[in-house]
This record gives sequence, C-alpha cells and structure tokens, in this order.
Amino acid sequence: MCGIVAQYGGYDEAYRESALRMLRRVVHRGPDNEGEVRVGGSWLGHRRLSIVDVEGGEQPLVGERGDLYLVGNGEIYNHDEVRRSIPGASYSTRSDNEVALQLVDKLGPGEIHRLKGMFAFVVAGEDGRFVAARDPVGIKPLFWAKKNGTAVFASELRAFDPEWQSEVEVFPPGYYWTPEKGLVRFAAPVPHDVRELEKLDAPTEPGAEIPDHVLTAVRERLVKTVERQMMGDVPVGVFLSGGLDSSLVAAIAAKWCRERGTRLKTFAVGLADSPDLLAARTVAEHLDTEHHESIYTAEEAMEALPEVVRSIESFDPALVRSAVPNYILAGFTARYVKVVLTGEGADEIFAGYEYLDDFFSDEEALHEELVRTVEGLHNLNLQRCDRVTMAHSLEARVPFLELDMISLGLSLPAALKIPTEDRGEKYLLRKAFDGWLPDEFLWRKKAQFGDGSGATDALQERMEATVTDEEFERLKDEVDPPLRTKEEAAYYRIFNDHLGDINPEDTIGRFATA
Repeated sequence: MCGIVAQYGGYDEAYRESALRMLRRVVHRGPDNEGEVRVGGSWLGHRRLSIVDVEGGEQPLVGERGDLYLVGNGEIYNHDEVRRSIPGASYSTRSDNEVALQLVDKLGPGEIHRLKGMFAFVVAGEDGRFVAARDPVGIKPLFWAKKNGTAVFASELRAFDPEWQSEVEVFPPGYYWTPEKGLVRFAAPVPHDVRELEKLDAPTEPGAEIPDHVLTAVRERLVKTVERQMMGDVPVGVFLSGGLDSSLVAAIAAKWCRERGTRLKTFAVGLADSPDLLAARTVAEHLDTEHHESIYTAEEAMEALPEVVRSIESFDPALVRSAVPNYILAGFTARYVKVVLTGEGADEIFAGYEYLDDFFSDEEALHEELVRTVEGLHNLNLQRCDRVTMAHSLEARVPFLELDMISLGLSLPAALKIPTEDRGEKYLLRKAFDGWLPDEFLWRKKAQFGDGSGATDALQERMEATVTDEEFERLKDEVDPPLRTKEEAAYYRIFNDHLGDINPEDTIGRFATA
C-alpha cells in the first residue's frame, strides 16, 4: 500500500520541487521507501509501504526496455492469472503492480478491465505514453487537477499545493485517462445488468425459503474473496467490531490461519464496556484469535477529532463519528500488523442499514438504492476506511467489495434481503454462515460502528456546543448543499482550516442525513 504523485506535461525543475513537496505530504502512506523518476515531459513519485517482500518491488517500476514506468497504490489479487495471459511479457519482479505495467505496455489501457483488486496507478513512457487508472469500486483513492495543459495526480487532497487546490476533482472509479482519449470507462462497480450474471434460480418473494444452493454460493464466494485477500509476506489481521460482517470475515480468516499453523490477530476498540468491545471479545474467544483491545475515553476521542477530520478529508457528521474509533483502532493495530481485513460493504450489498426500511415495500426501489450506495462508497465509507488506516501506515482490505462478490450479492433478488416478522436484517448472509459463529452473535442486531463503540455519545453534543447560532448561520451556506447541523459546521470548520481552497462539491461525498 502506498502513496502516489504524478504529473503529465509542463515538467521543469520548479515543478519537481512542487512534486517532492506533494510526495512528502503523503509520507504516512508509505514510510518504507521513496522513489521518483522523470519520464520525458512527465514525473512519477511514490511512497512505499512494504507488504510483499519481492526483489525489485521498489517503485517506480520500470518496463523491460527501460522506457516505461509505473507508480501504483493497492493490490491486484488476480496478478498471477493476468501474468500468465499477457503474450511476450518479461517480468523482473513478483510485484503484482508489474502486471499492470506489462498489461498496459503489451496490450494497451483497453485491457485494464482484466485486473481484479483495489488499485490506483499511473504509467508514463519516454515516448509520451501516459495512463492513469483507478479500480471500479474506488477502494483506492486518486485525485487530479488540470490547467494549462498540465495534469497533476495524487492519492490525497492534502498533497496538492494551494495554487492547485481549487482545481482538484475526484478521479472517477472505473476509468482510465490518456491525453489522447481523455477519460474512458473500463468497468463499473455494479455491472449494468447484474441480475443476468448469476443463474441461481432464486425465489423472488419476501419471506420465501432460500434454497441451499443460493446460501452455498454466497458462503463460497465470501470465503474465496477473504482467502484471496490474505496474500502478503506480513501478518494479516482483522478489525473485529463484534458485528456480523467483521465477525464473518474473522471466522473465515481464522480458519485459513489455522490450516496453515498460524493464529489470526484481531483488533477491537471502544469505550469501556461498550457493546462492540464486549461482543468482539466473545467472538475472538470463540474463534481462538490473538485478540487485542484498545479502550479509549471520551476525552481521548475529542483530542483525536481534529486530526481525524484532517485525515479523512471530510466533514460529514456520520463519517466523522465512525472515523474517530476507527482512527484510534488503526493507530493501535499498526503496532502489530501492516494489513487488516474489514467488513466494509456488506450493508450495501445485503441491505443492512436501518434507513432502508423506507425501501422494503418496493423491491425495485430497494435494488436501485443498493446499487446507488455501492456506487457512492468511494468518497464516503471507503474514503474513511482508506484514510484512517493509511494515516498510520496500515493497509485495509475489503473482501465484501471485490467485484465478483458485488456481482453475486446484487444479482440476488432484492426480495431475499427484505426483513420479515421472523427474519431480521441480512438474514440471507446470516443463514449462509449458520454454525460459523455462536447464535447470539450470528443473529446480533446491527449497531453503527460509531454507536456500538460509544463514539456518538462522546462526540455529538460536545461538538454542537462549540458552534454558536451566529457562527452556524454564517457557515452553513458556504457549501452546497448547505451545512445541516451545528455538529457538521464544527467539522467543516476544521476541514476548511486544513483544505480551505478545495471545492467540497467536486471532492467530498455526504450522506443524505446528518
């Protein structure tokens, strides 16, 4: 996992100084190594967090002729398969990112759709070739800014110099960009006709009995994605909240570790005696993991909050509340491992959010809302997940959000995800893993992470009290849509002090309710 900075066009020594400043601002994303290269009229820079111990894995990676370079952030999980499929490719490393370099070199950017994983990368050649690309779900971040024939790219908003900030936009997930063709979409987070992808012969009535073959398909797909994401030459841990999603990920990973003679490390955080902390402890005991806990106080949450807002580069209240315990947890976890798996994405695929009650009377509307939430993850939950972990040089992986897991989950009839009188939320997912967890946790009612860890009570009232009526009236219309609460205004004030020239409308996602 890494931080990248790149520039197309207009290179000179003054720009190099600016680029190096940008690279220093993302040093937390890759404290193990730094690399840069001038490529014709372009420049590539890289900060490396060493996850896979491969000779020659330092970046920028260079092609076999010495004239094409790549800087990349993320992991390509099917790199072995793609490696074997590229005709005429000659590899000098086992780096998964070298596969992306060879793919672009030998087959062109039109074949980037072959890559499965979480990635953002930039390729530049002495012959003028230049390609920037981002994974379809937007798990890994990428921003860019363009003016006067020059384009600048970086992993985080904070990287950009003040004179560029007003031009910064989100680089869209599932696209690549070349100077010749502009933005080209190579894949979507949710396939266009997703229900045609899986022929599962599933019932379409709410409350219908779910056939065993459907449950088996869901279980086997999640097991496969979790196991695929255990790749690496360093220990992989799991963020364990005690809720369903992270507990299932932990159960699969723990089994994978036991089969290889190792013991999974799990990590939990919360106020003393918070529901998540107690539940995680019991799940860890059941799975026999090496469990670690971080207990924080309300005062520590308040102390961390300004840096949390600066790290996640957002002021959305729900995002900030959940980010505070995640930030504390990530800092604690980074003492033990470099990689963690999380349960992000399950609620979007299997209809786990309480607000979805409003959609349960209309199956088509429910399906469309689930698609919308998956498509919007890149600048909300995934932005939080990436930033709170990378702030501590920790890589987070999200097995529920591999494309084949999304395609399976959203190809299932929405009716199977609608709770009934005797079935709670995410019944389908729970039923698929019957026996993997104690019943009291397999069927535990969901709590939002900020609520279950105790963060909401600790933050909400205190932050509202820091904003006067007069200040709220002055601040609320500085963004569109306007700020909704004093709490949001308090977070916006921190964001604005840190990234005052960034345009939130072009860069920040916000939930429908505050």
